[in-house]
Amino acid sequence: MKVLVIGTGAREHAIVKALGADPDVDAVIVAPGNPGMDAIALCEALPGGLLDGAGIAALAGRHAVDLVVIGPEAPLVAGVADQVREAGFAVFGPSAEAARLEGSKSFAKDIMAAADVPTALARVCSTLDEVADALDALGAPHVVKDDGLAAGKGVVVTNDRDEALAHAQLCLAKEGGTVVIEEFLDGPEVSLFCLCDGSTVLPLAPAQDFKRVGDDDQGPNTGGMGAYSPLDWAPASMVDELVSRVAQPTVDEMARRGTPFVGVLYIGVAITSRGPRVIEFNARFGDPETQVVLARLQTPLGGLLKAAATGRLDGVGSLHWSEQHAVTVVVASHNYPGTPRTGDAITGVEDAADVPAAYVLHAGTARDKDGMLVSAGGRVLSVVALGESLTQARERVYEAVDHIELEGSHHRTDIALAAERNELHVG
Repeated sequence: MKVLVIGTGAREHAIVKALGADPDVDAVIVAPGNPGMDAIALCEALPGGLLDGAGIAALAGRHAVDLVVIGPEAPLVAGVADQVREAGFAVFGPSAEAARLEGSKSFAKDIMAAADVPTALARVCSTLDEVADALDALGAPHVVKDDGLAAGKGVVVTNDRDEALAHAQLCLAKEGGTVVIEEFLDGPEVSLFCLCDGSTVLPLAPAQDFKRVGDDDQGPNTGGMGAYSPLDWAPASMVDELVSRVAQPTVDEMARRGTPFVGVLYIGVAITSRGPRVIEFNARFGDPETQVVLARLQTPLGGLLKAAATGRLDGVGSLHWSEQHAVTVVVASHNYPGTPRTGDAITGVEDAADVPAAYVLHAGTARDKDGMLVSAGGRVLSVVALGESLTQARERVYEAVDHIELEGSHHRTDIALAAERNELHVG
């Protein structure tokens, strides 16, 4: 099987790495990829960019691929999967209509209401007066979400009403801008990826990620600064409950509307004292959770993605998982998540990979004119390590991170620390 993966980041690097380990995958092509993926797969340019469905379909045809995997959310919401399917290729990734589960938070709320999925109380607002009324009605802490795509940085959670209003005003200032005001949900957060073929739902192992830029969950939201899996503190019944109460009803509702969901349904939930409540849906693998979930997956990935793309997930048996723990830590560039500085030299990647059971996935990297590895984005590298215990995995990942040299870079030092200390509890 030949697979074409679309994307540039650490999520796609993790997917490419897993596909490369699948004995049924003969070749992996990535467009456009990054320097890390270039070392393990064939990277092809995408002159028209990630939203060029016709160009991606042409590339798939040129390589006669058997499967196209679309990584990022923007091309999915823009309908790239539709264009590539219409060209005759099996595609892992939802249609534009189905990807609205991520592209519009108000649409996702509508689907959840119709499917009786437990979620936070919310109001959709299109004026600042409506926002003010919603903030007063739902109380603090205030949760303010841009209704559209915002690269993981469209949410503000604050006790400061003025800060909440200011973020809402920025969201409303966009063309056709709307904002979703939600009640704050207590309890630890969990990310669960579910492979879907339009009707069947197959859950992967849950993970927990860390959105705030600083230790102790301080500072602004980011696209994610680290993650770990498995979640030893979570109830054994949690995954089955999330499939039966959230994923399956959502997939059934999408099918009922004539817009079947094919790809990954990412469920972000808070495990509250009242039970699980959905925080958000995404229409693709999450970053950085993918890095730790795929690190532990032993079932070959290529066959799973092809089964989902071709409506055959019901024939897939139980998935096999490593008993090891996985932790990833994101190394971010200077001033991320504001206006990140790029072009800084990166060294130590090879030394980091010498740490036992550790490796480095590239996110925002490039080669300069002299071939030097340099930063090219906000989140630059995802350092991953496996261990027989969460403690060992954390020790290894931070030992590997210490080898990375990137001027002005920063990372969180407390990824998975609360779980290691048994400080997370449900109920």
